[in-house]
Amino acid sequence: MALEDAKTQVDQAFARDDPRGPSYENAFGGATSFLRRRYSKDLSGVDVAVTGIPFDQAVTNRPGTRFGPRAIREASTLQPYDPPYGWGYDPLSLLHVVDCGDMAFDYARTQDVPSRIESHVGAILDSGAAPVTLGGDHSITLPILRAVARRRGPVALIQFDAHSDSWVDDDPDRIDHGTFLYKAIREGIVDPLASVSVGIRTDNPDTLGVTILDALSVHEDGIARTLARIREVVAGRPVYVTFDIDALDPAFAPGTGTPVWGGLASWQAAALLRGLAGIDLIGGDVVEVSPPYDTTGATAIAGAHVATELIALYGWTRR
Repeated sequence: MALEDAKTQVDQAFARDDPRGPSYENAFGGATSFLRRRYSKDLSGVDVAVTGIPFDQAVTNRPGTRFGPRAIREASTLQPYDPPYGWGYDPLSLLHVVDCGDMAFDYARTQDVPSRIESHVGAILDSGAAPVTLGGDHSITLPILRAVARRRGPVALIQFDAHSDSWVDDDPDRIDHGTFLYKAIREGIVDPLASVSVGIRTDNPDTLGVTILDALSVHEDGIARTLARIREVVAGRPVYVTFDIDALDPAFAPGTGTPVWGGLASWQAAALLRGLAGIDLIGGDVVEVSPPYDTTGATAIAGAHVATELIALYGWTRR
């Protein structure tokens, strides 16, 4: 059936009739929506809305994540033929998933971007859909969390990252991809005692109460013990997952702005995300994919897999 469909399917981003199910469109052709889902601004009855925020004006080193959403969508064309491996079900057949495109903003009015993000994601949440956001640098997560917390209260956070992103920043007008968590905790929209940062390998002594499972501890303790600790921290809470692609070692994800050696292997990230099945996921993002620094496309491929795993996580408790 798949081979027969491949002969006729093209531009499923616009042409698909059934919002659910796999797609057999040739990976190398057609319009590149995320996982070949239909592009739609109408979120009526939608379970998950994938959106891009191509903003990278808050980076401390290399830019380029503005191209992340486009690259992740293109990389995702390799995936919608089969259910994601290891889950035992097909989230694309269970859930109504759409790609609602990128958020519009004036690149010359940087200070307006956070409020636009909060409104953009807030509209997704108000429709009843869960947001899965493709970044963009990590500054975009703060206004996303503001939108989530405004509707759900302070959330538990699982952060995959090389950096804690909790450096002191008490200037409300600064937009910085390295301080989103500091501000989120100070604003009371993230509960630090119910939050965990995984893969950290840069020094920041003040954890603000967040549980730190650094990359070395993941390597030494293994997947099962790491998952047990994450689950213990977030137990019984609505959870938001933010995945900075630099959580992965540069060997697996070189296309990012602030790479740090000694990170997670892609297999570890996959096992950890799948091992979180059953958490009350209310949204997630994958950020800091910077295609100009990766000629192989491996980083965007990793980002596409992470976003797919987030969708699978969301669907797990809704089967």
